Amino acid sequence: MLTYTTYSEAGGVGKTTLSANLARAHADHGHRVLVVDLDPQDGCLSYLLGVDAGRDDDDADTLVHHMIDRPKGDFDDLIRTTEGFDVVPSHNMLERLGDLLGDAASIAEQTGETFSRYGRLRHVLAKNDVPDQYDVLIVDPPATSGPHLFNAINATRSLTIPVEPSGKGDQSIEGLQSVVAGIEHNLDINVGVLAVVPNRFEGTNDQKAVLEGVSSLGFDVPVVLGKRSSMFEGCWRKQSSAFQYVDEHRDRERDYERETLAKIDELAGHLEEVANL
Repeated sequence: MLTYTTYSEAGGVGKTTLSANLARAHADHGHRVLVVDLDPQDGCLSYLLGVDAGRDDDDADTLVHHMIDRPKGDFDDLIRTTEGFDVVPSHNMLERLGDLLGDAASIAEQTGETFSRYGRLRHVLAKNDVPDQYDVLIVDPPATSGPHLFNAINATRSLTIPVEPSGKGDQSIEGLQSVVAGIEHNLDINVGVLAVVPNRFEGTNDQKAVLEGVSSLGFDVPVVLGKRSSMFEGCWRKQSSAFQYVDEHRDRERDYERETLAKIDELAGHLEEVANL
């Protein structure tokens, strides 16, 4: 099974857009794909893919309920399907995830039970046979350290990292190394970086220098994505992947957009090859 968290310490680098489009590419390759949206923000993957209805329903069953052992229904009922792959959507209750996990851990301690607050997503996925039902698992957490990120990485043990080729992006890569090292130490797990994906590349000398720096850190850089603001903004406007947006909402063929889609497809294939899918 291919499992990874799409994450970057710096916000605004196309993390969620990359998650959605990789999910679509994996599905187009014939794989069974599940995406878990752990981002409580309004502009999350669930919104991008148009599966966020009911995120403010206080009576709804949510992934958080399952993570604290208080489910209101079956895990399968949480899942929404779009563009050939499945999504566990975000819910406003994710904003309280840290507090709720803390409360659940306290109750477990008082009753002599074991409760790993950063292992809850992994527990829920295993309990509901996700490794047997799917070929690919992608988790999209917010771009901040905390219980969402720690649960995501604990569940997937691997990262795909989008990065903007700028000075800020270079620093985010080095900072992420420290974050990963800390998680490995605290959770006693090994975390691999499957790929670093430079995004919004325009070919400037400064950007080329950043790419050289990324490579010098030993990360795999399978593809470099150019700046495609119009296409990716269109995805958010139409609430779809770039593949669907180009096929259904563009009035004419744009070769450079097809080239970008081909690179995303190539990246998905590279990740699948790493996992021997």
